[in-house]
Amino acid sequence: MPERKPRADAARNREAVLAAADRLFADRESPEQVTMADVAAEAGVGKATLFRGFTDRAGLIRALYEARLETVRRAVTDGPRPLGPTTAPRERVLALLDAILCFKLDHRHLSLALEATGSDSPYGTEHYGWWHDTLRGVLDQLPGFQGSDFAAHALLAAVRADLVDHLTNRQKMTREQLREELADFTTRILDGGSPHRPESEH
Repeated sequence: MPERKPRADAARNREAVLAAADRLFADRESPEQVTMADVAAEAGVGKATLFRGFTDRAGLIRALYEARLETVRRAVTDGPRPLGPTTAPRERVLALLDAILCFKLDHRHLSLALEATGSDSPYGTEHYGWWHDTLRGVLDQLPGFQGSDFAAHALLAAVRADLVDHLTNRQKMTREQLREELADFTTRILDGGSPHRPESEH
């Protein structure tokens, strides 16, 4: 059919562009160093094709982020424990935040680029709203837990890409250290802010 070839070409071009952008954001020292011209050249497409498919640089970054996030989304909406909906709420809160942190670590430059895309607040983006709604809904399932809306915002602030980047680059925290600190912080929030007591204390 005459319409199928353009559709197939458009799909191939889109995947080529997303893969090229992924490589460039991972390889460059700073997300600001990646331009639309760089992505077009890396993908082997014209700039007009790039702008037609993604409108602008911010649109390209959002599309790439959503594509990479899709596997995690499916695990949260339909998957088994510990991310899936059949998981006990307390365990699931910890797993959700750990999954976000690991995603930010694995896609650090892409996440930084998304948070710095410009005029709109990062809190108004589709992916942030989805994470907030999901986390708030799980917090609402915890018996006696109050203030789930604010708590969801506060917990998500702990996994912002700029903070993760600062802790890994400036404070030289390892992946496992970050995961342990986040789990401890989240546990204290879920316990009402009670201080952490090391096992050695009596």
